[in-house]
Amino acid sequence: MDAIQAILERRSVRAYRPQPIPDQDLQTILECGRRAPSAANRQPWRFVVITEPTLKQEVARACANQMWMADAGAIIALVGLPEVSPNWYLVDAGIALENMVIAARALGYGSCWVGAFDQDRLRNLLKLSILERVVALSPFGVPVEWPPARQRKEPHEVFVFNPH
Repeated sequence: MDAIQAILERRSVRAYRPQPIPDQDLQTILECGRRAPSAANRQPWRFVVITEPTLKQEVARACANQMWMADAGAIIALVGLPEVSPNWYLVDAGIALENMVIAARALGYGSCWVGAFDQDRLRNLLKLSILERVVALSPFGVPVEWPPARQRKEPHEVFVFNPH
């Protein structure tokens, strides 16, 4: 699947088959995140990969009890490093996770951005320092089914050309 098709067909998947992602595919997804652009190439991120079943359940509990996350083959916690790039770490980290989301779709896996979580609880579970900040998480795995496309705003509502 090419990148444009992967972007257009990406959906938020909230039901996964409880099976692992082959290591080669997981490494490809991670590499796509690592290769993301960042301000001044500072790469103000870390990716914490959670595949151990008990830890996946604990992480899902720390994400407002969204237990469906634990069925995915892996959960990736996107960790930003504010001290590396104070003004841009959130944007840069978001770009990296989106690269992974697109790569996952191109490989046939689902994902879902998760922003509801307890920062302190995750910091403890994932053994993060006080200087590291969880920005978002995403499960990655084999979907039970692909959700249908959701309604999007009309182009004239979001595109502005040459404003005067």
